Amino acid sequence: MDDEACQGREGHLTETFNPKDVHSYPPEALKDKTLVVVKPDAFRRRLVGEVIRRFEAKGMDVLELKKVTLTRSQAEEFYSVHRGKPFFEKLVSSISSGPVVAMVLQVPPERDTRGKTAVEVVRLMIGATNPAEAPPGSIRGDLGIDITDNVVHASDSVESFVKEVSVVFG
Repeated sequence: MDDEACQGREGHLTETFNPKDVHSYPPEALKDKTLVVVKPDAFRRRLVGEVIRRFEAKGMDVLELKKVTLTRSQAEEFYSVHRGKPFFEKLVSSISSGPVVAMVLQVPPERDTRGKTAVEVVRLMIGATNPAEAPPGSIRGDLGIDITDNVVHASDSVESFVKEVSVVFG
């Protein structure tokens, strides 16, 4: 894992972000933000605090935080990019099986991310989808059980961030 992906001076919240207005932000203004969802299995295993601690230890700010249980309909919309794939049903069932904790994370402007967006920084921190392939020190590598119970979902692009925030916080 790239320990230098998010370093800098001690920071603080730098702006107000309203997830209900996510569609009104220009894409360029969202490059320093991403969505992370702590999945139901990790919630049941009491890993929410550990996940948040790891992001904050890398200097990321939690701009929004929400505990919610997604309905089946919300889960289908959330994972709509995977509709028609063999694993779609398992994803939908898993993410809607209990409470999740959704958070909008921001890499503050004073942080040196070596040119990486918030999406890229977070995806480095969480590791591969399959915990068996995720490096030690990554969230999934350290805490994940299998490809379904892999602790977190994280947006993979600014476009996904906008759609997913709308589903979870809308």
